[in-house]
Amino acid sequence: MRRMMIGTLCLLCITFSCKKEVKTEELVLSAAKQYYDHLAGGRYQEFLAGIADADSLPPAYREQLLTNAKQFLEQQNKAHKGIKEIQTIKAVIDTAHHQAQAFLLLCFSDSIKEEIVVPMTERDGEWRMN
Repeated sequence: MRRMMIGTLCLLCITFSCKKEVKTEELVLSAAKQYYDHLAGGRYQEFLAGIADADSLPPAYREQLLTNAKQFLEQQNKAHKGIKEIQTIKAVIDTAHHQAQAFLLLCFSDSIKEEIVVPMTERDGEWRMN
């Protein structure tokens, strides 16, 4: 009887720890997808707001990042007729260091798909791009 109780307790601990990790993975993927949805929609300011410490970026650097985002989207529009959809694949999370890698799939209008990795960091309970 005691072994059965210990086994059940271990199983419950494993179950609850796995659920927490799944929730963290969902948060990471949701945040990364949201930022790239902003980019695909031409909402460059919202995309840049997803960068960790975006508020403290020097104005010249911020302008460079905005220009890079616009050029990226223009390039994708020319090469692939734009980004049709962004899908989430998985997240690899380092909870000890509050870091993660979000794997997204960019689905272009010309049927090409490209997997990208978005480095993420957690700050004050919010996942942001590095």
